[in-house]
Amino acid sequence: MAFAASLAKLQAEASCPICLDHLRDPVTTECGHNFCPSCIHQRWEGLQGTFPCPVCLHHCPDRSLKRNAQLCYMTEIVQQSSTSGSQRKLQEEIPLCGKHHEPLTLFCEKDLELLCAQCKVSSKRQDQRLIPIEEAAASHRRMLKRHIGALTNHLEVAETVYKRQVANTWEVKRKMKKMMEELDFECEELKFFLEIEDEIDNNLLIEEKGVEKQLIENGRHISNHMFRLSNLLSEIEDKCLQSDLDLLTGIERIHNSYGNLETPAVFSCELKKESYNLPPNYLGLHKMIRMFQVDLTLDPQIAHPSFNISSDRKSVTYRTSDGLPNPHALTSYPAVLSSEGFNAGRHFWVVNIKGIGECLLGFCKESIPRNTLISPSPSNACWQYQQKNEVFRLVCTGQHKIGVFLDYELGEISFYNLNNRSFLIGFSDIFTEKFMPYFSIASSSESLTISIIRVE
Repeated sequence: MAFAASLAKLQAEASCPICLDHLRDPVTTECGHNFCPSCIHQRWEGLQGTFPCPVCLHHCPDRSLKRNAQLCYMTEIVQQSSTSGSQRKLQEEIPLCGKHHEPLTLFCEKDLELLCAQCKVSSKRQDQRLIPIEEAAASHRRMLKRHIGALTNHLEVAETVYKRQVANTWEVKRKMKKMMEELDFECEELKFFLEIEDEIDNNLLIEEKGVEKQLIENGRHISNHMFRLSNLLSEIEDKCLQSDLDLLTGIERIHNSYGNLETPAVFSCELKKESYNLPPNYLGLHKMIRMFQVDLTLDPQIAHPSFNISSDRKSVTYRTSDGLPNPHALTSYPAVLSSEGFNAGRHFWVVNIKGIGECLLGFCKESIPRNTLISPSPSNACWQYQQKNEVFRLVCTGQHKIGVFLDYELGEISFYNLNNRSFLIGFSDIFTEKFMPYFSIASSSESLTISIIRVE
């Protein structure tokens, strides 16, 4: 390819810029350009004074031109080379200029297009930078390689963004699935509550019919008694108006009738109260989590030496072997506090318990005695919900989510099972100082992990 390009450039240099054919007995102008004598004299025909070069427009003082014998010889060699079969094949392989039908050997950096040698001498191209194809190709190849590096980086960034987008899509799908499962569970719970309500309504209807029947029967007895009283009253009034002999006749029957009067008892009915209440804060639990959920981190400075705190300070496990003594540990009982504490407001945090073992969750006063042989209890300024082995074995997923809610001003602590959105237990007290979330794992719980998580 390099040989063909060199030969094409040699042919271009051996061509007349005017007739575009091989130079015939070439002559050279004062500016150094070569032409066929007949072509240059024909171009200058009718001109007087100065004669411009057809290539560079240099003004030649007269028509006197020097014959270039060496170029003439070279032109003959080029003509002979162009007639060989191999050369013709090379010429056929080299693209030709559409305007001049000459091999494309030059490249215009301004217009970014291929040109032939004849294009070079046109008036429009004289001020433009034209370079050989090989030089232009090498320059642009280096430029393209730089583009390859930049585009490779852009592609890697795009792939990372795409993977993140795919991950976000799956995360959204996972959250949507979880929300649908939670909604289905709540709908089932509400459906169960409505079925209980229907059962209560049926029981009340049956009871109402029974009470209504007894009321009607009791009213009939009272009506009959009133009728007998009315007849007896009329009979006594008539007796009082009779003569002495008539009054005393049959008086025994009247006395017996009066003495045997019994007033029917009034029917009394106490309705049995039936009710079925939703668990406390059941329907408002989602809202409570959204409004009051806080991010907690564990404080490794006061952690028990047997505790292994994760690097993000969100999880804790019990090590099988004791660690180095920690003089700043909360207590000798295996426990740790969060770095955050609360002395006002309402706060909700979620704890995920995974594995088998025993743990204590809750919070304690900031003034709890440190590094002493005490167990957590309300008397020691610590309130907690206890979760033991048998409960974990009942959880099929091996995980248990506990929500802890603190209302400082009301002095209330509530624990929730977030697996089924149920209320577990609550405590009430008077809070007067800062409270710290509290976490503890029994020494026998080697496979138990407590993690502070965030529920969306």
